[in-house]
Amino acid sequence: MAERGQLPHPAKRLCCRPGYGSGCRPGQRAGGAGPGGGALCAGSSSAAAAAALGLLPLGKTQSPESLLDIAARKVAEKWPFQRVEERFERIPEPVQRRIVYWSFPRSEREICMYSSFNTGAEDPAAGPGGAAAPGGTADATAAAADENRLPFRRGIALLDGGCVDNVLQVGFHLSGTVTEPAMQSEPETVCNVAISFDRCKITSVTCSCGNKDIFYCAHVVALSLYRIRKPDQVKLHLPISETLFQMNRDQLQKFVQYLITVHHTEVLPTAQKLADEILSQNSEINQVHGAPDPTAGASIDDENCWHLDEEQVQEQVKLFLSQGGYHGSGKQLNLLFAKVREMLKMRDSNGARMLTLITEQFMADPRLSLWRQQGTTMTDKYRQLWDELGALWMCIVLNPHCKLEQKSSWLKQLKKWNSVDVCPWEDGSHGNELPNLTNASPQGANANQDSSNRPHRTVFTRAIEACDLHWQDLHLQHIISSDLYTNYCYHDDTENLLFDSQGWPLWHEHVPTACARVDALRSHGYPREALRLAIAIVNTLRRQQQKQLEMFRAQKKELLHRGVTSVTNLEGWVGHPLDPIGTLFSSLMEASRVDDEGFHGFSDFTENMGQCKSLEYQHLPAHKFLEEGESYLMLAVEVALIGLGQQRIMPDGLYAQEKVCRNEEQLISKLQEIELDDTLVKIFRKQAVFLLEEKALKEPGSQRHGPGF
Repeated sequence: MAERGQLPHPAKRLCCRPGYGSGCRPGQRAGGAGPGGGALCAGSSSAAAAAALGLLPLGKTQSPESLLDIAARKVAEKWPFQRVEERFERIPEPVQRRIVYWSFPRSEREICMYSSFNTGAEDPAAGPGGAAAPGGTADATAAAADENRLPFRRGIALLDGGCVDNVLQVGFHLSGTVTEPAMQSEPETVCNVAISFDRCKITSVTCSCGNKDIFYCAHVVALSLYRIRKPDQVKLHLPISETLFQMNRDQLQKFVQYLITVHHTEVLPTAQKLADEILSQNSEINQVHGAPDPTAGASIDDENCWHLDEEQVQEQVKLFLSQGGYHGSGKQLNLLFAKVREMLKMRDSNGARMLTLITEQFMADPRLSLWRQQGTTMTDKYRQLWDELGALWMCIVLNPHCKLEQKSSWLKQLKKWNSVDVCPWEDGSHGNELPNLTNASPQGANANQDSSNRPHRTVFTRAIEACDLHWQDLHLQHIISSDLYTNYCYHDDTENLLFDSQGWPLWHEHVPTACARVDALRSHGYPREALRLAIAIVNTLRRQQQKQLEMFRAQKKELLHRGVTSVTNLEGWVGHPLDPIGTLFSSLMEASRVDDEGFHGFSDFTENMGQCKSLEYQHLPAHKFLEEGESYLMLAVEVALIGLGQQRIMPDGLYAQEKVCRNEEQLISKLQEIELDDTLVKIFRKQAVFLLEEKALKEPGSQRHGPGF
């Protein structure tokens, strides 16, 4: 049984023999095995294991999976091994073997995520309209060369070249050697690799190559892929403590003496020190029952997350920031942000952890104090990095399934950063005068209020406000969880209807906030839920647009007499810090994307990883809540036109104004990349009619609040 205690690195927990110490129960040890205790990983269920790992095509499994494997696989995913030991008085050796077998990661996608930057192969927004960026064969060749240098690609090459050898799994520890072939300028080198794992996640890695980087080296990748692709060729042993339990006194003495003899130059001083401590009755080592075993799996209290070298993350970010405005450093930081989004999409807890490390380095950038003292503004490229930082924190705190203690911890940290004097403001130069997240923008002639006394809004203010938002609203839960959520009891006299005249759900919320929910759902790996909410938001916007025009038509004379001829929004959607129109547009365009489903599948993952494919968009079959003949592509185009046609005032601050213009240009560019057909032309005509009719209702003396557009 395992006992929690003060452990020397890298041991996870303490293991003791049955009957030794008050914390152990008799009969805990698995019996029936000799001292060797070796067996092949797969055994008789190798076919079922291969099918579960995705090594066999769907429908081509040779036999049903055994109940033992099904149960062991689930336990290996969810339970730390210490809990298994404490829960059951005796664990048969075959059960232990299958739990240990299934505890290693089974998907290559996570190995790739932790060994390579996201190359943008699956990013529909990689270029305008999702099209591949032009560059000719020279750029394609350079991109392919860069791709082959990625640790994941190099690891695959080492594996395919037969460079992985001496692979051994002892409990929750995998080791092996990876031979780096000789190059023109470098001789052949052999790297010793060790990997610890727990609940299908790699928890620590070491390699003698001395790699210093955020990501796993190619040798760790090669050994991991060897275990995933060739599990039947890996010799599996139970944790070393189990083997020691089976030895008598003479065998233990012989084992220790042989071990010291083989490695006497390395371990003899340590062995003598440990012997002296054990022989001393009052020593600290004798106050703890059991002894550490680095192969025995995780303790109950250990956090279950993938290995992330925090020190290297901080060093790399600090290095990139110190390089100032160089293009390469900005590109690398954007790749780090993309990696955070990738982790969030995989629902990996390291996403928030990595973003925290990045933010700490951004806040420690000495240029912030210098710019504040000199009264100068940061560069646009650097400013855009801060914008992305704030947007990512919005996604983090809006995770629909995060725990309250997690959100409280994030809120505390965000408030700490927000209170720092040098924390950048949201609009780049002035205090932002926009309303908070939970309130819609004021409209009409009385919307322009004195805001000189309002506190400055930083890049973290919206994320702090978002901590007050929740997902418990029943109407919202029904929208995102079902395609069949309708209600045909329509009452047009209600302002904030839950359903439109066709019975389709609407979602009335501050538009940028509602779209931030869509972005959060997409970022955390819930694309279907994000699409349902996006459609409800667009249907709401279309209804509001129609109602607004009908109101102007019905009350034209009265409004003209009062001098109110248009509704000018204080808060523009295009160029907004949360980019609501861009979020809706990209969500709907992604849904209309024509792509081979196998491109995202496990079997083709390594073959297609990093390929830059030219994306196509078509009118895919209609969603439940779309008009007959309507498609996601049509909805994306319409929401882009609604955003561009919104009557709004120009924001304060030069950076905020330039951001609006830049986002408008990007949106127009993406629209220009879409091949128009008759259905899309009708959408353009429809929105043009709205704009023309609204303009016809205006008079030269109409009131506006500042420069509008």
